[in-house]
Amino acid sequence: MRLRNRLDPAFAVVPLSALALAACGEAEKQEAEPAEPPPEISGPSPETFQAEFETSKGTFVVEVTRAWAPVGADHFYGLLRDGYYDGVRFFRVIDGFMAQFGMHGDPAVNAEWANAPIQDDPVAESNTRGMMTFAKKGTADSRTAQVFVNYVDNTHLDTLGFAPFGRVVSGMDVVDQLYAGYGDARDGGPQQSEIARRGNEYLEERFPELDYVITAKVRGTSN
Repeated sequence: MRLRNRLDPAFAVVPLSALALAACGEAEKQEAEPAEPPPEISGPSPETFQAEFETSKGTFVVEVTRAWAPVGADHFYGLLRDGYYDGVRFFRVIDGFMAQFGMHGDPAVNAEWANAPIQDDPVAESNTRGMMTFAKKGTADSRTAQVFVNYVDNTHLDTLGFAPFGRVVSGMDVVDQLYAGYGDARDGGPQQSEIARRGNEYLEERFPELDYVITAKVRGTSN
């Protein structure tokens, strides 16, 4: 299990309304050109399904339970079927907290999805170790395509409206090994505004050690 290597006063004082997955918030201030609406996600997901992520560190599998967060599960299913996560970087990996990804390497594609947020789900499960959850801003109905896997029991996120929709059921050791050397944006790590503007070109140039998704798909399908 990862342990945070230092106590961060901002983390302690502002449990994550600002730090936690404002991740999503910073970047969603898009600097890219206005884009066309994203592909339509039609129909509900299966009641349960597994998402297989082949990454630069190995493979991990997330089992999604639609009843936990139906809106989020349907959205995630559509993103997987669209091949959205292929090639994306794990750009925000913080020891003792979580591993976050979901900003597309093509700024135009990223802008399409970032400009199409989904409604919130009620929080039915807790943000314990291994749970996958959509990132969001500090406002209602602001989830887009960014997700994170909890490294530890981040139960304080439950009261902030972060609704888990799946759990890592295989390969959590792979998630634990994702490169975390760059830290958060305020520590000199990847800036979401630059990812939104330049995509993977920026990340490959400035943060070459980042791990990434090779392919992500619904298990049992070819896409």
